[in-house]
Amino acid sequence: MNLEKVFFAFFIVLALTLNFGFFLGDLDDPNHHNVYELYAALVVSLIATIMKFGDRAHIGAVLLATSLVADLQLIAAVIIWTLFAHASDAGVTPMIMASIVSLSGGALLANVTSVVILVTETVMFRR
Repeated sequence: MNLEKVFFAFFIVLALTLNFGFFLGDLDDPNHHNVYELYAALVVSLIATIMKFGDRAHIGAVLLATSLVADLQLIAAVIIWTLFAHASDAGVTPMIMASIVSLSGGALLANVTSVVILVTETVMFRR
């Protein structure tokens, strides 16, 4: 068993599950979406992205691209939440929360794509 591949797959799947946990719930209700879970999803997604650097194969490039898309959308969601939670008089309104969760949904789709590619590559691997 290759421990490096175990950690690689672990962080890819963990990024997906944390993102899914944040995404689940009423779209516009801030009580259904934990800010710390969003931050955890971003941190784990960034770690997964760093782990994808260095793979020179075409599949590695696609995996990196999906991870960069997820990172970009999660970073945008964190910035929006931070701006409206701390710099706005209105706070996080249902409309803003819907935008944050929608961005997380885009990241979720990118993470699902990454996991599907990982599983497909694993199934096609020959010893």
